[in-house]
Amino acid sequence: MSGEHVTTRRPPRARAGNARHKAREFVVQGLYQHLVGGQDEAAIRVYAESDEEFSRANRPLFEALLTGTLGDLEALRALLEPFIARRWAEVSPIERSILLIGACELRDHAETPYRVVINEAIELAKAYGGTDGHKFVNGVLDKLAAKLRPDEVAAEGHPMPRRAG
Repeated sequence: MSGEHVTTRRPPRARAGNARHKAREFVVQGLYQHLVGGQDEAAIRVYAESDEEFSRANRPLFEALLTGTLGDLEALRALLEPFIARRWAEVSPIERSILLIGACELRDHAETPYRVVINEAIELAKAYGGTDGHKFVNGVLDKLAAKLRPDEVAAEGHPMPRRAG
């Protein structure tokens, strides 16, 4: 697969001034390239850096999320799967990419408020995903945030989700 090149559609840049949002967009595109085309981290970086818009992205965030997500795919997937009512393979590659980034950021980047992580994921799902993909992403990451950041969620006054059973 190393010779193949997977392209992703690029929606209009809704929030052109936000470098952190741009970084997340490039990570979504890179994870999609990895999941669909088998691109490795080096190829993803080359592709991202060749885009004229990449200079407007927050490079440290791009690096941290790309490396953190690709380096721990199985553990991130394991965090997400309990909150998904279907098989992982049935989740679209775009939604998987967004969920993996959200899980990585919730787990490893406490400096970013959980609400920001979820809102960014929703925006990415609206821009890149299917019609109701943003609702699915929101629901999964909301539950994951309650698990990974219970104190932060509780401090915001949101009730903790009830466990079934």
